[in-house]
Amino acid sequence: MKIGIAADHGGFAMKQQLVAALTSAGHEVTDFGAVQLDPADDYPDFVIPLAKAVVGGGVERGIALCSSGVGACIAANKVPGAHAALIHDIFSARQGVEDDDMNIICLGSLVVDYAQAWELVQTFISARFSGAERHRRRLAKIAAVERGMERS
Repeated sequence: MKIGIAADHGGFAMKQQLVAALTSAGHEVTDFGAVQLDPADDYPDFVIPLAKAVVGGGVERGIALCSSGVGACIAANKVPGAHAALIHDIFSARQGVEDDDMNIICLGSLVVDYAQAWELVQTFISARFSGAERHRRRLAKIAAVERGMERS
């Protein structure tokens, strides 16, 4: 799978570990940065390009990290078509994809440890959207709001 990943200084170390694990597992990984640890960097500079790549099809799924995961999630969801969620548990990592077509998982490096993050990422990338009518209907309502925001 083609996977994009992005993190600011808060998620930098975890990002490096996840890149190595994903690559070792046979995934094609695109690193959107940060490329070096810089305590003054800002998560939107890395997460927004990641979200645009996910929506545009350059990568199939995205992983966004910061210290809490909250800022990364907010930034990713500003890109129409991004379905990003802050995830801390296996159930949500799977159901977020199956029911809500989540395409970006957001993790907080100070909230989950590496072992938990790796388990969540593996669950996220192995899950598939169910395509059930009720889920497509809900996503269409969200897309309509996004289209309305683009016009204004």
